[in-house]
This record gives sequence, C-alpha cells and structure tokens, in this order.
Amino acid sequence: MGLIVSKFGGSSVASSQKIKQTVEIVRLDPNRRCVVLSAPGKAPEFSVKVTDLLIDAVTKTLNRQDYAEPLREVKARFAAIYEPLGVPRGVIDGALGDLEGRVKSPTNHPGKYRDLVVAAGEDINCKIFAEYLNILGVKAKYVCPKEAGLLVTPIFGDAQPLPEASVNLAKLKGLCAEGIVVFPGFFGYTADGDVATFSRGGSDLTGAILAEAMDATEYENWTDVDGIFSAHPHMVDSPAQITALTYKEMRELSYIGFNVLHEEAVRPVMRKKIPIRLRNTNNVDNKGTLIVSERLPGERDVVGVASGGGYCSFTLQKFLMNREKGFGRKLLSIFEDMGLSYEHCPSGVDNISVILDQDQLKPETVNNIIRAMDEVLVPDEVKTEFGIALVSVVGEGLVQKVGVLSQATGALSRAGVNIKLVNQGSSEISMIFGIDASDESKAVNALYKEFF
Repeated sequence: MGLIVSKFGGSSVASSQKIKQTVEIVRLDPNRRCVVLSAPGKAPEFSVKVTDLLIDAVTKTLNRQDYAEPLREVKARFAAIYEPLGVPRGVIDGALGDLEGRVKSPTNHPGKYRDLVVAAGEDINCKIFAEYLNILGVKAKYVCPKEAGLLVTPIFGDAQPLPEASVNLAKLKGLCAEGIVVFPGFFGYTADGDVATFSRGGSDLTGAILAEAMDATEYENWTDVDGIFSAHPHMVDSPAQITALTYKEMRELSYIGFNVLHEEAVRPVMRKKIPIRLRNTNNVDNKGTLIVSERLPGERDVVGVASGGGYCSFTLQKFLMNREKGFGRKLLSIFEDMGLSYEHCPSGVDNISVILDQDQLKPETVNNIIRAMDEVLVPDEVKTEFGIALVSVVGEGLVQKVGVLSQATGALSRAGVNIKLVNQGSSEISMIFGIDASDESKAVNALYKEFF
C-alpha cells in the first residue's frame, strides 16, 4: 500500500465548512494516512489569521500591554470552527488548555518566547481535528512533534530540521498503518526541548520532512488554487495551468514571484524523488500540478514566465578589470560585510553589476556601499539604478532548444520593453531579463504570448 502525506494550508482549515471539505478529501483516498495541518487562516467570516492573532499577543506581551483580546479571539475562533461540527466544548477547551500557560511563559528570550506562543495555532488545530475524525468514526491520532522526534536547530523563527529527525519520524510509518496520523506543521523541538518554528509558511516544510522520512509515494499540498500556472493570473488573463514540472523548474519559478510552495519544502522530497502534487481544496476534480524529478520528453520547452519587482543594481566600470586578481571576491565582500545578499552578478570585460533586493537597503546604505567600492576597488565609475524588475523564462527544455533567447528578446522588443540586463544561469533552465519596473506587466504578457 502506498502512503500519501497530505498537508492542508490555513485557507483549507479556516472554517467549519473547510474542515468538512478537508475530511472528505482525506476519506476519498485510503492512502492518505498522514495529515499535516496549518493554523486556521482567513475566511469570509474571519478577517484575521490565527497565527497573526498569536503574533499580536506576543507583541503585546513583550511591550507589557494587555494581551487578553487577541487570546480571546483565538479561543473564540476555534470554538466557532469546531462547535458547529459537533465537537464537544470540553474537547475544544482541552486543546486550548495550555494557551494561557504559553503566553505567561518567561519572555527573557523573545525569539524563543515568540515561537512557543505562535506554534500553538497548529498544535491546537491538530488536537481538535484528530478528535473530530474519531467522532466521525475515522481512526486518527494526534502526534506531538516532540514525542515523534522532529528535532530542529535552535534558530528561532527560522529553524532547520536536524538529520536525526528523519530517522526518528520514520517510526511513524507503523502508526500510519493503524490509523490516520494528524501532525502539526510549522514547528519542531530543539535538543533542549524548546519549540522552534520554521519560517512563515513552514507547514509545507513539515509535510516534506514527513514524506521523506516515511518514504511516501506522494506529498500532497492542498491550498486554495488549482496548481501552478504558466504566468501569474494577476499579470496574464487565464494563464495555462502547468500539469507537471520538475523540482528545478519549480525552484526557478518560485525564486521570482511564484509563491505557491515554501521554498525549502522541495529539498527533503528531492532527495528521495518523491512527487509533490499541489491541489485545490475547493476543486477536488482538478488533479493539480505534479512536481517530479525528471522532465518527460513530451513536456513543453518553456513551462512558465515569472516576474518580480523591487531590485536595484550597482555597476562598476574599470579598465582592465578582468586582469585584476580577486576583483569579484573583493566586490562581493563589500555586500557580505554589510549583511546584504545579492541576486545576480553579470559582468563584461571592463564592467560588473551586482543586482540585489532593494528592500534590504536603508537610506544610508547606498552611500556606504559606494564609498567602500571607491576605497577598496578604485573603479573608474559607479552607477546605481533602482526600480528594476526581473522577468524569467523557465524550462528544462531550454538546454536543447535553439533560438529561445532570440524569441524572448524579439518579443520584448516588439512590446517596446527595454532590456537592461540578461542573465542565464549555469543550469541553463532559465533566462532572466532586467527591465524597468513600469514595464513588468507588459513584458510578462509579451513573453507569455510568445511561448504559450
């Protein structure tokens, strides 16, 4: 028998009706033996996510303000979701039992305190959901990440799974044979026994870790969209849904603008070549988008066009730069020393550009960067440019296809889009064009029409 790990996002568990849908989906396939839940998200009747309410409680506590209201809303939210489904109030209150204790915990380590409180949303939801399944006659068991051995690094707010976590979690496979395992997403435990969360949206990562540990045949990620589209629906009218793409293509698309899946969730399943399927809780008939390790010969050469704005460039001109040993290392060290990460670094014989996310910069940072460049590298000229958008054409078929660059630049030219930079990664599965941010929508539509 195959084993499917099914993760349901916040929008899929946001109301009584959504919980009913989730249960029906779990019942549709007997191989769905491990269910990972997020905390309830927004719904028409609920304008704030449970996680955001918990963050508000943390902020108020750390600022010595009254946290009673967000905590009251969290409790009321779970009651509003599960009481109409026939879950006894005693069960709901039991799951909420340690919430007050979490909020009243020591605050001397703000990061540790935050994670302890914020992780409560997933934990409470899974405890009640498991009981609801049992009320319906579906054998289920809530599993605590600490008891299961989901060990993570003590980097609060951005934890990573430790290697031994996979060995520990593999033991859950036997439990899955007895009933449905309900496992909270988003957090694990450090070796010292402290709660540590992954970065926001980290329930995706929890599901991927479990799928790898238990050798799942498939990892399902249920959300509120049908899958991945060939372009962002806000940019292009009715873009084509991608039926299948590779892990690498997914990474390239998610790098710029495609935020359907947490960026770290691909790595665990890649190691064992476990397929990921993105599906819509509200449209079960749609089979979603399948993410696999190898591209089929008949698949499209270009699978998608992605874009994102808010980038800037620092371009240095220096005669005979190419003969100066260590020039690139010294340049990138300037950004490293200021705690900045870069995105791309295209270069010519006598010039080199560094592209980075301009949201990292403070008003004084730009002057500090230019001053450091002048002192360390003595360039002939330094130019800065802001308001750059990056547009990417992605597909593993680009490696074999002749003339894609010509097609893309031709399409952009006909649309009147000026190209500021071109960068093709060494993997040769994406081409990235830097353009003025005001032309982003025009460029995406031109490239989509060209290739789709």
